[in-house]
Amino acid sequence: MRSQGLWEVETGERVVFFRGWAMRKNGEVLRAVWIDSVVDSIMNTKEKSSTMAGATIQGIHHVTAIATDPRTNLDFYARVLGLRLVKKTVNFDDPGTYHFYFADEAGTPGTVITFFPWPGASRGSRGTGQVESTAFSVPPDSTEFWLDHLRQHHVLAEMAGERFGETVIRFLDPDGLQLELIGSAVTGTGEPWRQGGVPLEAAIRGVHSVSAALEGFERTARLLTELFGYRLVQQEVNRFRFAPNREGTIGKVDLVCLPDSHPGRVGAGSVHHIAFRVPDDEAQRQWRTRLVDAGFNVSPIMDRDYFHSIYFREPGGILFELATDTPGFTTDEPLEQLGQKLKLPKRLEPHRAQIERLLPDLFQAASGCPKE
Repeated sequence: MRSQGLWEVETGERVVFFRGWAMRKNGEVLRAVWIDSVVDSIMNTKEKSSTMAGATIQGIHHVTAIATDPRTNLDFYARVLGLRLVKKTVNFDDPGTYHFYFADEAGTPGTVITFFPWPGASRGSRGTGQVESTAFSVPPDSTEFWLDHLRQHHVLAEMAGERFGETVIRFLDPDGLQLELIGSAVTGTGEPWRQGGVPLEAAIRGVHSVSAALEGFERTARLLTELFGYRLVQQEVNRFRFAPNREGTIGKVDLVCLPDSHPGRVGAGSVHHIAFRVPDDEAQRQWRTRLVDAGFNVSPIMDRDYFHSIYFREPGGILFELATDTPGFTTDEPLEQLGQKLKLPKRLEPHRAQIERLLPDLFQAASGCPKE
């Protein structure tokens, strides 16, 4: 029986697949034969990806998730995690809803997590076709501080052991979004927010990685390697880690193969999409052409004021975005005032008074949002 393109197993029963072995759910090991050498073929895609005019995806730009109460969301990410609110705006497609951007001091691409807080939104469910967890990079010697810091703020956190030689702390945000802090020597290029209430030597450095839960990983892996230029750098049982083709870059993608899991459902406490970095508008136009030529259904280019975006679904069902590094978050307010005022796109400015009446009051939230 061939399943997931990886294995030939001497039984017709449903099994869970791992490299080199196949196992029934009860743990009994079945005899399995490695057939397609899919992992080896993925590792040999370096020449393929280099043929695309030398262009590769530069890493993760941001992760966007869904929350419920905006005050609670703001308090957690600004006060507990010590991130800077670099932009307070609205969902451009639903202007009665906030859109918060949290990041490092300047909103550097690769350090950003954003939220649509929809009060009353139903809770999502974990499963395949979803981001299983979002991990932030912290200095390796800060994990004990973070474990104590989270517990002081009544956040249930646990040491989850090591993953590829790095210590992992796992916890949930107030809406149930699974987060991780990973002690990593690779810190990216951003500058941590110095006024977030977390000591600079322990502060979050950026988005370390995302873990995508998939029924089968091969087609998504080929998207990452053959189109995006990512490299398969590590593998541990059913977890396959892909890294940008630049040394010292955070923003890795872990594909977690879960063939027996059920599909997840997007809602509060789940990731809405992952955005990857492209440098500018011209590069984005070229990427859109490449993706369409590869058979993906790609949205038109959309102006998000702080970057331009295109969207498509990867083969496992997760929504991917390609976002430009430019123009950035200082396009409509100076660096020292980021996040202090409600910013609206020009087309919505005539409706500012109505929108402000619809949006919840944030003044009760602690420290992350100065009163206008």
